[in-house]
Amino acid sequence: MASIEECRGALDKLSENLAGADGDVRGAAALDRSLSCRITDLDITFVGRLRGGRIEVLDTLQGPPREQAEIRLAMTGDDLVALVDGELHFAKAWGSGRVRLEAGLRDLLRLRKLL
Repeated sequence: MASIEECRGALDKLSENLAGADGDVRGAAALDRSLSCRITDLDITFVGRLRGGRIEVLDTLQGPPREQAEIRLAMTGDDLVALVDGELHFAKAWGSGRVRLEAGLRDLLRLRKLL
């Protein structure tokens, strides 16, 4: 099972990957939205913002988030690490229910370019 530190590191790596992306991926990541990433097996939630093509983690909460973010992710820590390391394909994980992504329709349409 991935640790809190490994999950935080994976989010930092994802942020770096998004910041260095080009074209459609960079455009999709250029949103300014509140973001939460719930790590179900650790019962923690990273909360922050997707802003300027980067993920800014502002806090780590025990349990579910207190406020609903505009973009919400939920998965196990191992799945987060595997996604960021390229060992797990997001679309397959989302389709099988291993990863949950919730957002408004416009944001979902824009975020699909990240897949």
